Amino acid sequence: MHSESVRGKLALITGCTGGIGRATAVALAKHGVNIAIHYNANSGNAAALADELSEQGVKASYFQADMGNYDEVRRMHAEVVESMGHLDVLFNNAGTTTKVIGRAGAIEDVDMDVFERTWRVNSGSSFLLTQLCVPHMVKQQFGRIVFNSSVAAGTGGVIGPHYASSKSALHGMMHWIAQRYAKDGVTCNAVAPALIVGTEMMSNPNPENLKMIPVGRFGQPEEIASIVEMLVGNAYMTNKIIVADGGWTAGAF
Repeated sequence: MHSESVRGKLALITGCTGGIGRATAVALAKHGVNIAIHYNANSGNAAALADELSEQGVKASYFQADMGNYDEVRRMHAEVVESMGHLDVLFNNAGTTTKVIGRAGAIEDVDMDVFERTWRVNSGSSFLLTQLCVPHMVKQQFGRIVFNSSVAAGTGGVIGPHYASSKSALHGMMHWIAQRYAKDGVTCNAVAPALIVGTEMMSNPNPENLKMIPVGRFGQPEEIASIVEMLVGNAYMTNKIIVADGGWTAGAF
């Protein structure tokens, strides 16, 4: 990445205290990107990360919101704009499994409340934040939007149909946004990781799932952060899903 192209820009990273969010914040800060840290419950980790990023010489502040509550998402966005300015980069990273039924689970074990909550956090709030950020990005003719999807969007994954469908929804969203706003200097892409350790979602990984990963190990948060870093720094790359899954799938889905 050419640091000068993004130095001084402001990025909002949702789910920023988790493994991938945190690693991405550290990676972008090295290029001089100011970071708005979103967190839900872990204010201690958010404050510590803000201090760490500030020591790198960038501006960093933290903001709370339950991503399953659209009013809280709107409030959080307004607070970021008021205290740090309009957003140039949006990494829609926050996600939830809500409930894990696994590959052999029964579909009736996912009730509609679980389904709706999963979609609100994983899809709805990502759409809402993008909707709130795009007008300014268009006005300034610069914007970078990245969705954190999942290999589950293309394979069904190991969590359940509620999770897989909420992630594949991001792909349709991304394709439309990318094509609509490409002429306005706004790129939109998705990264689709497989099983990444060092994250809340993979705090207790099932060793059986390793059988699906040809490289024979789980992924690291920094390996996903490096992809987001590339997408933020590349003005010619848009409308793409970058799959990082240790070889689980062939090509793109």
